[in-house]
Amino acid sequence: MSHRPRLTLRALALFPLALALFTAGPAPAEPLDQVMATIFTVHTADDEDRFLGSAFLWGDGAVAVTNAHVVANATEVRLTDATGHEEIATVIASDPTRDVAVISVKSGRVGLTPSTEAPRLGAEVWAFGAPLGVAFTVTEGRISALHRQVEAAVPIRMIQHDAAVNPGSSGGPLVDDAGALVGMNSQIADGSRMFVGIAYAIAADDLSRIVTGLIAETLPPLPQLGMIVRPVDRQLAAALGISATGLLVDQVRQGDLADRAGVKPGDVVLALGDAALTQPGDLAFALEAAQSGTSLDFTILRAGSVLVLMTELDAEPQSALTLRDVASAPARIASYTLATLGLTLGSQDRIAAITENSPALFAGVARGDRILMLNGQPLTAVDLSTARFDAPVLLLLQDTAGTTRHVLIDPWATGKTIRPVGGANVLDPNVVLF
Repeated sequence: MSHRPRLTLRALALFPLALALFTAGPAPAEPLDQVMATIFTVHTADDEDRFLGSAFLWGDGAVAVTNAHVVANATEVRLTDATGHEEIATVIASDPTRDVAVISVKSGRVGLTPSTEAPRLGAEVWAFGAPLGVAFTVTEGRISALHRQVEAAVPIRMIQHDAAVNPGSSGGPLVDDAGALVGMNSQIADGSRMFVGIAYAIAADDLSRIVTGLIAETLPPLPQLGMIVRPVDRQLAAALGISATGLLVDQVRQGDLADRAGVKPGDVVLALGDAALTQPGDLAFALEAAQSGTSLDFTILRAGSVLVLMTELDAEPQSALTLRDVASAPARIASYTLATLGLTLGSQDRIAAITENSPALFAGVARGDRILMLNGQPLTAVDLSTARFDAPVLLLLQDTAGTTRHVLIDPWATGKTIRPVGGANVLDPNVVLF
């Protein structure tokens, strides 16, 4: 007697759902996975391949965005995504004051767009980047505060959050739970190079305005007033016999806008244009607002009298970026010998002496090391006494205990070295802001 299997009513009810799942194909990527696909690590475009920070695709994917302090003065950088794809990309615009840079890319993918919702205190956020060189990392936190002006000379109010970021996170995005852009991580709290629970991100609205202006070349650099000021607090006000308002001028740099207007040390600047000044940070926003005009008006208090001083704004205001005078820069040494690299050879090709502060010493060559190979070639093919090198030199060395190792001596290196940090065996990049 045969027994035919019976389908229960529950099994019959689940059959259409199973069929739908089977035919629907793979599930769409989660929001955080989609964000990770937009992230880059940023390295120098040369053979030194020095780690600089993080970046992410923007908008339609034609450009990537990062911090200006990540790319510094570089015109090209090497970008690497989470799949390992690399490209040499061009830095097309940079604003050092607002700390935003734009990089032209050939990604073929869509980037991040600002969230349609305003940042909310206590909202959950995720920070992407390469903290301490650990690439493609995401950390979770909460928005701790809104509208923090971190630097008095910069007209930006940042988002404060507590998602862990560290050196190398610079230029990475801060996103919400839908994967929409909330901001770009740019700084950590002063006083420590490592994360202490307070991180700052340029808000997406400000970032959108700055990136759009940089691409369209409509965002002028912030003019340099050329003065050092401090807020008139109650203690200073009591000493001066005035109200606790305005900014006391400590120093005025000759030839800059404040000097040309007639501002002097000891003046109290009460307003710039129509904007009253109570804190040093007010000055940056007032200056940015005044850029649309052709002149700059300082309302000052001097010896008990209120004066209005005016100066013309430059047609092309000076930016905060200081350019090196190439004509006066020292010439690059074309080639080195072993002696000028800092090495004195003894018998059997052993290092008899090393010059202090030499490229060889900094590279890690030790007295007593024996040179076995040079640039992958046995020494029988090289005359060490006359050899000249116009590129970094790779030595295979053997120490006095018989252990062999390779050492690269690069006398043209930038000096921005990296060093191992902590038990995680990660790298500590030399960055400007964090």
